[in-house]
Amino acid sequence: MVHLQALPGSALWGGSTQRVVDAAVADALALADGGVDAIMIENYGDVPFRKDEVEPATVAAMTLAIGEIRRAVSLPLGVNVLRNDARSALAIAAVVEASMIRVNVHVGAMLTDQGIVEGRAAETLALRRRLGADVKILADVAVKHARPLAEFPIEESAADAVERGLADALIVTGSRTGASVDLDRLRRVRASVAVPVLAGSGVTDETITAIRDACDGAIVGSWLKTDGVVSAPVDVERVHRLMGLVRDV
Repeated sequence: MVHLQALPGSALWGGSTQRVVDAAVADALALADGGVDAIMIENYGDVPFRKDEVEPATVAAMTLAIGEIRRAVSLPLGVNVLRNDARSALAIAAVVEASMIRVNVHVGAMLTDQGIVEGRAAETLALRRRLGADVKILADVAVKHARPLAEFPIEESAADAVERGLADALIVTGSRTGASVDLDRLRRVRASVAVPVLAGSGVTDETITAIRDACDGAIVGSWLKTDGVVSAPVDVERVHRLMGLVRDV
């Protein structure tokens, strides 16, 4: 993960787009040097998040930052526009030639700190077709910082995301950023669908072996930062250590 600092117009905006871009590129270079397979970029610093459509300034700033990351590294890139703006994520991905987007609520509805967030799978797929973008959709199942309005077995939610939402891959997280993912839920989702399943939180040097064996990949953010602090820069030594454990098969 590259967590962008607060962008123009957000509550914590610091006044310098160049500082945001420089920090993002530095994190991306550290991740690439550490041996990751791909990089996902999100507007993590824009708390409190808008529920769905973000401001045009957010899209512009993210496009600028991710474009600079594209020039700095040759890895596949992904885009996540928080809290749930798949439309903007797709547009950015198409422009910067990213490989994927993450959608927190692709199908169904979740009760979140932004209110009720509803999936817009039909609109997202239609836009991807209109843009002619070869961009994969990574959809969360029972995303963190949220609760379902009605409880469903996670296998059913996963199947709906793939069979009815046409997601290309699924993400399973813990309850909050950095919280451990439930390995049983992860295995159940993986057993219920034919697409790749990723762990989306709680990956550390102590949990990576068990998580690696329960899914097809992982999105790692907090633990790769200096001292494991999510707002800190990426620590390249932590990246090397984690990737060494991932590939120690």
